[in-house]
Amino acid sequence: MSFERGCVVRAIAGRDKGRLLAVTRVLQNGIEVCDGKERKLQKPKIKNPKHVEQTRFKVTENELAFDGRLRKALNRISDDTASL
Repeated sequence: MSFERGCVVRAIAGRDKGRLLAVTRVLQNGIEVCDGKERKLQKPKIKNPKHVEQTRFKVTENELAFDGRLRKALNRISDDTASL
């Protein structure tokens, strides 16, 4: 799996299991993820890439600029996946 900034992932392990998260940065030892609510952009969570599954969705740089915009984008994506 190759992750990049803006990719939307679903947590498959940990206390945030099942939650959609956006990748904000790729590190050597993991990826930083945020959701704009529990994990704000100012304090991202470092996740092991083995503990997330990549989705086909992405968020824009504009949506990654503010917590509110990120929350709305992830809610929209969550609604889209629920209707599938």
